[in-house]
Amino acid sequence: MTTGSSGRKVAVVGVALSDCGRVENATPYTLHAQAARRALADAGLDRRTVDGLASAGTGTLAPVEVAEYLGLRPAWVDSTSVGGSTWEVMAAHAADAIAAGHANAVLLVYGSTARADIKAGRRTGNLSFGARGPLQFEVPYGHTLIAKYAMAARRHMLEHGTTVDQLAQVAVQARANAALNPEAMFREPVTVDDVLSGPMIADPFTKLHCCLRSDGGAAVLLAAEEYVRDCRTAPVWVLGTGEHVSHAAMSEWPDFTTSPAAVSGRLAFARAGVRPEEIDFAEIYDAFTYMTLVTLEDLGFCGKGEGGAFVEKGRLLVRGGELPVNTDGGGLSAQHPGMRGLFLLVEAVRQLRGEAGARQVRGPAGALPRLGVACGTGGWFCSSGTVVLGRG
Repeated sequence: MTTGSSGRKVAVVGVALSDCGRVENATPYTLHAQAARRALADAGLDRRTVDGLASAGTGTLAPVEVAEYLGLRPAWVDSTSVGGSTWEVMAAHAADAIAAGHANAVLLVYGSTARADIKAGRRTGNLSFGARGPLQFEVPYGHTLIAKYAMAARRHMLEHGTTVDQLAQVAVQARANAALNPEAMFREPVTVDDVLSGPMIADPFTKLHCCLRSDGGAAVLLAAEEYVRDCRTAPVWVLGTGEHVSHAAMSEWPDFTTSPAAVSGRLAFARAGVRPEEIDFAEIYDAFTYMTLVTLEDLGFCGKGEGGAFVEKGRLLVRGGELPVNTDGGGLSAQHPGMRGLFLLVEAVRQLRGEAGARQVRGPAGALPRLGVACGTGGWFCSSGTVVLGRG
């Protein structure tokens, strides 16, 4: 378990989502506050216990503003922003701070009205996360985020024989898991043919290869072990973490078939003292189907180039899958309000606490899972954060 100079272990003691999906008449601040209140209620702790805050988002929602809106006066703060992996990286920083005695209880919180903003015409599509520095040479050619992922997927198909049908299987199984989740935006089953026949977005990605756009927020509360006895929920321990930043420009990415999860995952598993084959389920950032496939390889669940074969035959399903993946339906079917990494941690904790309802992962004789992993990806495989969690 994560420990520091103070020798303290660190646990997740509270998790929650705000209202998600199609949320009308809400602001990002509203969703931050809603998720934060629910996470504190889940833990059974008072707001005054929180002495650390981690938040990141678009616009003006700097942590100092979020803290004021939530009525917090944190003595430790983090505003790391590395795209979709932000929340796994922040969880690692928070766990280290608590273990070292620099904070006692850290709230990670996020909220976004991404869907409502687009619907209201308040935001237009980006060519890139930025157009300065090295990215200025890609943006004029319309080299969008989606195109970058599509290029990487095509490279994997070329080098390893991965097929578009195999990529489609990721979307099909994510939707099957979402069908068990009453909070998921899309729950109607889809087939491989449905995925392949959809409108082309960026070859080889059709619409259902791509994540949805939603509103929503999430919050996760981490605390030192001495606070666990005061909580109403069973602790989920932070066992090991890892982070890695790879590249910004595509020209600086040495291998399109290997993501930075190859480093963050190796570090997290080593620090947790566990092996990939011991993991009971995985929550993986899935803005596109290829992300799931290549991350499974890089975390060590299968060999490099074997991801296509691995995702076939229902291996990712909650019901009957060898390694249930994105048990809530993921960003492909459940919700994706921008930087979705915090939602991975919420779902992983719910699974380990046995609170996932119809989508609950169970082992032999109905046993609850013992170990889970959450792996976030930022940019176009620019960054990765991996967190290994376990029950006591």
